[in-house]
Amino acid sequence: MAADRCYHCGEPVAANRPLTLEVEGTEKPFCCAGCRAVFELIRDEGLAGFYRHRTATPATPRKLTERDRERLAVFDHPAVQADFVGAITGDDQTPLREAQLLIEGLSCAACIWLLEHHLARQPGVRQFTINHSTQRARLVWNPADTSLSTLLLTIHELGYGARPYQPDRAEALLQREKRSALIRLCVAGAGTMQSMMLAVPLYFGLISGVSDEMQQFFRWVSLLVATPVVFYSARPFFRNARRDLRARHLTMDVPVALAIGLAYAASAWVTAMGGEEVYFESVCMFTFFLSLGRYIEMQARYRAGLSGGSLNNLTPAIATRRRGDTLETVPVHALRPGDMVEVKPGDVIPADGVMTSGHSTVNEAALTGEYLPEERGPGSPVHAGAINGENPITLRVERTGRQTRLSSILRILDRVQSEKPPVGQFADRLAGRFVSRILVIAPLVGLGWWLAGSDRAFDIALAVLVVTCPCALSLATPTALTMATVSLRRAGFLPTRGHTLEALNRIDTVVFDKTGTLTEGRLALVETYLFGDLDEHTCLALAGGLEQYSEHPIAAVFKGYAAGDYPVTGVTNHLSGGLGGLYRSEALVIGHAAFVAERTGIDRLPEPSNGLGIFLALGHRLLARFTLDDRLRADAATTLQQLQALGLQTVLLSGDRSRHVERIAGELSLDQYRGQASPEDKLAFLRTLEEQGHHVMVVGDGLNDLPVMAGAEVSVAMGNAADLTRLKADAVLLNGQLQRLVSALRTARRMRRIIRQNMGWAVAYNLCALPLAAAGLVPPWLAALGMSLSSLVVVINAVRLGRGETVVEPTPATGRLEHRAQPDTVS
Repeated sequence: MAADRCYHCGEPVAANRPLTLEVEGTEKPFCCAGCRAVFELIRDEGLAGFYRHRTATPATPRKLTERDRERLAVFDHPAVQADFVGAITGDDQTPLREAQLLIEGLSCAACIWLLEHHLARQPGVRQFTINHSTQRARLVWNPADTSLSTLLLTIHELGYGARPYQPDRAEALLQREKRSALIRLCVAGAGTMQSMMLAVPLYFGLISGVSDEMQQFFRWVSLLVATPVVFYSARPFFRNARRDLRARHLTMDVPVALAIGLAYAASAWVTAMGGEEVYFESVCMFTFFLSLGRYIEMQARYRAGLSGGSLNNLTPAIATRRRGDTLETVPVHALRPGDMVEVKPGDVIPADGVMTSGHSTVNEAALTGEYLPEERGPGSPVHAGAINGENPITLRVERTGRQTRLSSILRILDRVQSEKPPVGQFADRLAGRFVSRILVIAPLVGLGWWLAGSDRAFDIALAVLVVTCPCALSLATPTALTMATVSLRRAGFLPTRGHTLEALNRIDTVVFDKTGTLTEGRLALVETYLFGDLDEHTCLALAGGLEQYSEHPIAAVFKGYAAGDYPVTGVTNHLSGGLGGLYRSEALVIGHAAFVAERTGIDRLPEPSNGLGIFLALGHRLLARFTLDDRLRADAATTLQQLQALGLQTVLLSGDRSRHVERIAGELSLDQYRGQASPEDKLAFLRTLEEQGHHVMVVGDGLNDLPVMAGAEVSVAMGNAADLTRLKADAVLLNGQLQRLVSALRTARRMRRIIRQNMGWAVAYNLCALPLAAAGLVPPWLAALGMSLSSLVVVINAVRLGRGETVVEPTPATGRLEHRAQPDTVS
């Protein structure tokens, strides 16, 4: 830092009134009291390393006025926080708040380091992380210990800005980034073509003796063509390399920047001072192919839907709100719980809510991955991002903005993307070690050829530096992880932790809960047993006529069968027994065996061998016995067969009575089962499996499953599971289809194979290319082409994961059997 420049912000210092402080034994000047105060704050917290690692100076901190403080205090209001703050639960069950912020004024990686460490020391802050590429921050804090405005004030006091993250603005920034990358790619492509054409006469002149004047002319024109490629198209490589060197972290940008810079500088020197070889065409080609590979990777990530504006793309900008008898068009962010919203056929539902009128089909593929529309009517829940089918509907808004189910899914995806699993960290470490070796090997190879008297020493050293750049190695893992995550998300399996997909590769045992997991978790009619001369349709209609007057869970099974052709009157609800009424002046009763026997005088009512028996009688005649039970999911048997075909052991672990668990285990051919297991018993059983060397995945839905799910290597929650269960799980089955477990395991195995293929290819390519380049058999332009093609092979191979796999949907079971009893069954 120059003596007349501020030590903190780099602005000129007034000569007449200098402000100074002693820094490591030296007086350092400051331009204002604000910069000096910020420096003292950073130094007092032990974060002075910021000044050693920064690659650019931050903005001058502005003194906050009372109006600025009032403006920040507005963000404490619940109505203001509704669009960008959500409620979450900490690991210790403490209620926390989570905010998405956009940070302004970041100039380099050191700024992020400073902010993250400074905020982490503030009372109440549980987590603060910043994504360098999007400048988007995730702040998690305890509102009981501090307020959001206090934390925003803390960020502003360091000289940075913070405001709520807005998807539309983030999307605009991403589009500008893509546009800039495309322009840089076009400039590099045009420069490559022109420099190659200019290189032809230079090569020709070396052979046929073109005049020195013409050769020099073509060199100057080549320098003119290559200059914008180096200083514009290749600028991101130099910027990243400088950042990495300051942070003492070697990445692939370091050898890339060195190769481009050395080749350009050497060629410019030869052009100006005289010499034999120039490398302008190699510089342009290297920059073009590397930029092309990174642009393709950017496009793959953008198509994957992991951009910051995904929420903005999946929900409409406006909604039709009903106020009395009038309709008004309002922005979606203006909707509030309790509002009534009209949704036309083909429109996207703007918020989570409950249908109050209309019957239609709803396509929730964006949320659950289920491509088949589902029928919905009054009382049915609907979610933002779903598409209304053929009829207009009205819904009552319950959740908007960040509280919607879609928003929570996208936040989970954003978290998964930011977490780097162990395999990704290993690839980064390997690439860093490789770069450090290459930075030593390349100059040694060049020195060896120079000592041997070769005039191609620089060419060979440059080729070694270029051809061994570990771009493919660095891209091998993240691209495959991204595409696999998105493929499963579209299929309805949502990983919620960065390690989930990698851990799925090790699973050899799957433990299932029963109720709500292997079964639907609700009573259903599984058998109708007829005793009299009335047919099944009539019996069900009479049962529905009675049960429509009850709110008991059993009544929900029969309500849909009520018909106007069979009117039931005078219905009376008998608690813990059943219902009674009149049909054609005769007493009609439905209920448990004891209740029906007491009111009809019928003895020896035959109970079903499995399930719950509900009896229907008219007068003194028994009409039917309905067997209710928790029905198996339609795809349970198929899923377990496919899991066993993959070599996995399947286990049923339930708290239900053992006889029922045994029957379910027999129907599904499970390898092991255990009933009447408490949460403690389940956890002990899991520990036994792990002690035997098994890697276990647990699938459950209830709060009683939390202990065993927390102890498992991978935990999966059903889509209709309790909120806390979904929050703690490593993955969520959004559509509740067990078949997606098989898809997830197969995709994880495919991902592992592709990562191994990518890393194997990257390492093999570098090991083969290095000796060829060191032997002088690879010119710099061919080295650039080979390195870029190697990166493209890795990206294209990983993109195959995005296609997913075809899943055969199971055919739903009818769920109802009919039998005719012998006349003498009942006396």
